[in-house]
Amino acid sequence: MRLEKIHLLNFKNYEELSLDLSPQINCILGENGSGKTNLLDAIYYLSVTKSAFSSTEQQNVRHDEPYLLTKGVFFKQDQHYTVSCSWQRGQKKQVKNDRIPYEKLSEHIGHFPVVLISPDDTDLIRGASELRRRFFDGILSQIDADYLTDLINYNHVLRQRNALLKQFADRNTYDSDLLDSYSDQLLDVGYRLYQKRSEFLKALIPHFSLHYNNLSGQKEEVDIRYTSHFSEESYRSVFYNAYRKDLVLQRTTQGIHRDDYHFQINEYPTKRYGSQGQQKSFVIALKLAQFDVLREEKKLKPILLLDDIFDKLDDFRIGKLTEMVVAHSFGQLFVTDARPERTRSIFGNIEGEKKYFTVHRGEVTETLTEGEKDQPDQHQNRQQDRQREPNNVAEE
Repeated sequence: MRLEKIHLLNFKNYEELSLDLSPQINCILGENGSGKTNLLDAIYYLSVTKSAFSSTEQQNVRHDEPYLLTKGVFFKQDQHYTVSCSWQRGQKKQVKNDRIPYEKLSEHIGHFPVVLISPDDTDLIRGASELRRRFFDGILSQIDADYLTDLINYNHVLRQRNALLKQFADRNTYDSDLLDSYSDQLLDVGYRLYQKRSEFLKALIPHFSLHYNNLSGQKEEVDIRYTSHFSEESYRSVFYNAYRKDLVLQRTTQGIHRDDYHFQINEYPTKRYGSQGQQKSFVIALKLAQFDVLREEKKLKPILLLDDIFDKLDDFRIGKLTEMVVAHSFGQLFVTDARPERTRSIFGNIEGEKKYFTVHRGEVTETLTEGEKDQPDQHQNRQQDRQREPNNVAEE
């Protein structure tokens, strides 16, 4: 699978942008703050229907503009698909596949899988449990549509139950039968989610351990422990026994939304005892394991986005990642870097089609490699070939 073309209108700092992309390696170069990460985020947005970095659509649209559009042509299993995500102030976001809108945005998740590795990934170790749940839920949602449906339904019922608890407090009332109806729904759906999270983690850990040892060059024992109140045989009674606490706090204190994943190195918490290098290796190994599992489940290689990670890695870990690129472990790759000479040094001798894009204040230009400058006819032929490809992404 690959993304062949991308077109943006009013997405973050891009007023309008259209690019033809390499099916293998795309290097996006430019100074910090120029818009490199925004371009990766646009690709993520096309795949997942939301930004990896912004929590609201107002943060995705260009300043003072009323709408945004991201559009791309994917090639998967010998077919082209034109995907568009659009949003306008005062209206709901709309996602289309070959001009046919989805009834629900969740129907699009998983069709064009993507994995993003960014400098902020260490927040998974240092941050709150919500970040870890969101990470693992994001992977499972790309793999299992039923899991995503259950997760959406669970969160909907959870909001309703919390609103009911607040209503009880405001009105000084209590209806046990009504509260039980919401509780039963949470317990039924929550247990299904718990089972799938548990099974998924068993499949992920072998990939994760292998990548960690390769990146770190050490044979440390790493593990991920999943904790949930559903692991107890008496999980239903534990939930009901929390009613009094729920009424006092006006929120649901037990359930799948309270689960956590505990990261460990040599049986010690990575957050407290892991060095900076160990933490970096841990989160990169986690993302590479995500790539492996998606590849196995989807029978294709996800798009891999590497956002400014070379600044955060030492030469040894950069070398290990480069070895994986050389071995063609990945499919289509997008890399951002503020140091063009470093990126050209890393990827210059790797076989495969490469494109270098320079970003400056939201303007993107394609730059040729030295070899391409010496062979203008070859570059011209590639451009002519692309003009004959179907689905002009700029057309609506």
